[in-house]
Amino acid sequence: MKKITEKIRPDKDVDGFTNRNFGSIISKHPLLLPATPYGVMELLKRYKIPTEGKNCVVVGASRLVGAPLSMMLVEEGKATVTICHKYTQDIAHFTRHADILVAAVGKPGLITADMVKEGAVVIDVGTTRVEGPQYKNGYSLKGDVEFKAVAPKTSYITPVPGGVGPMTIASLLLNTLRATELRNP
Repeated sequence: MKKITEKIRPDKDVDGFTNRNFGSIISKHPLLLPATPYGVMELLKRYKIPTEGKNCVVVGASRLVGAPLSMMLVEEGKATVTICHKYTQDIAHFTRHADILVAAVGKPGLITADMVKEGAVVIDVGTTRVEGPQYKNGYSLKGDVEFKAVAPKTSYITPVPGGVGPMTIASLLLNTLRATELRNP
């Protein structure tokens, strides 16, 4: 996968996956940002959710979402960021202190109400197809957060589906426009 990704010209990489685009996150002039993290940052901006000095916890350290989002929250958002991953012991210890909690692991229901601080902003990036006869279509899309139980504790929370997904699509379109601008200054 890495060999294929690096064959993509960075100025055409609207997903923001190449090493050049990934590395540009921490520069003063980022190129094409990874689409889902870019969408999360735009969501925070559009809802005027302050990040500066906030304690942000990102559950999930993937190169697709967790790692780049953490860098963007530090670089652009001026936040204090803790990254939790599958080797983190007692994830709840960290999530309970988060002003902004981002779940991006693909484990339905991982984040429960007792893991969330009162008034926190919760962004659910996880999307997993859960099959079962109880669902009209035979399946349902579930996030990493137990939405119904967690929502009453939060100041903001994103649903799954319909939260971060549309922001990812919007970010891909913004990156497409930016790619055109980069190629035609």
